[in-house]
Amino acid sequence: MAKIKPFKGLRPPRELVEKVASRPYDVLSSEEAREEAKGNEMSLYHIIKPEIDFNDGTTEHDPQVYDRAVENFNKFQQNGWLIQDKKECYYLYAQTMDGRTQYGFVVGANVDDYLNGRIKKHELTRREKEEDRMKHIRVNNANVEPVFLSFPDNDTLQQIIDRVAATEPEYNFVADDGIGHTLWVIDDDATIACITKEFAAIPYLYIADGHHRTAAAAHVGEEKAKANPNNTGEEEYNFFLAVCFPESHLKVMDYNRVVTDLNGLDDETFLSRLAECFEVEKMGPEPYKPTRLHEFSLYLSGAWYRLVAKPEICNDDDPIGVLDVKISSDHILRDILGITDLRTDKRIDFVGGIRGLGELQRRVDSGEMRVALALYPVTMRQIMDIANTGNIMPPKATWFEPKLRSGLIIHKL
Repeated sequence: MAKIKPFKGLRPPRELVEKVASRPYDVLSSEEAREEAKGNEMSLYHIIKPEIDFNDGTTEHDPQVYDRAVENFNKFQQNGWLIQDKKECYYLYAQTMDGRTQYGFVVGANVDDYLNGRIKKHELTRREKEEDRMKHIRVNNANVEPVFLSFPDNDTLQQIIDRVAATEPEYNFVADDGIGHTLWVIDDDATIACITKEFAAIPYLYIADGHHRTAAAAHVGEEKAKANPNNTGEEEYNFFLAVCFPESHLKVMDYNRVVTDLNGLDDETFLSRLAECFEVEKMGPEPYKPTRLHEFSLYLSGAWYRLVAKPEICNDDDPIGVLDVKISSDHILRDILGITDLRTDKRIDFVGGIRGLGELQRRVDSGEMRVALALYPVTMRQIMDIANTGNIMPPKATWFEPKLRSGLIIHKL
């Protein structure tokens, strides 16, 4: 059962939240962060990407960069740019994009739940990426950025969301990218107890986005527990910062592919090879977006094509075999284009659905890429089914948008 707890959030005063809050560390380069933080000493980038305080060329893994993170984190607290709540609370966080709002509970998620598989994952992680975030958590003794979890819909928790969202928020602003961020503090004892109780009845939580951050947070908590001979399991380091959204609130976007060449084939041969496994229909020059499972769109030499997978290559009874990312990886990328490892092959690149089909067309028309493939997005339910069966999603299968804003709340260990 999912164990969560309220905590004393460390967060900016209301009037400073827009100056402090930032995009997550892993969605932009050091140069972009340096530009976004220019003239703003309160930007969280000084803590989560402190290499921006050094000369160009200083890597984020330089020991002095981690030291600067701690220095800046302390400075933010001394200057009152981050202030800790006096009482353990939960928080409700809403994100609004394109007129659609999703609500998540900000909680302390349990380290043991991750280690024991009650917080389920659907992606593999790379140890070097985990280690970078582990260092950041260790030196600051805090989860500065949240992880992104989901849970099956729950009527009681939805009623709490509706009730809290009808009250005056603590923060409410629209960031430069047009995404709205609203946060409420839940400090009522009865509501706090109800949230804890309802989560305790939920068998599993699911990582939606941020597998490396989740692994790092859990492993640091595990280290601290092992180092304390009197560890009870209730210490703050046994929990990590998470935002938990009901499954129906989340929209998974498509994650598309562009490839540099046709593996030695001409257009005609490539299309005839496709026709062995797919119904192929030429749609013309206007972008065509897949409308259902097992339908794909392909852009080649100035034209869009609609592809529909033939039944014999789909395994709808298998949680992995049903996925369009698996079908396209096996029958287009591997069998025709010769791409066997999506993680390492330099001939392929990936484009998040937030960028639209126009970005796929642009990269092919520019000559940088030869062909583009657009997929119908997976659903949160498919992700949960895969996690429940202990399977791992194929690489680059999910794109979540909007991303969680960093700096609204920090969890000290």
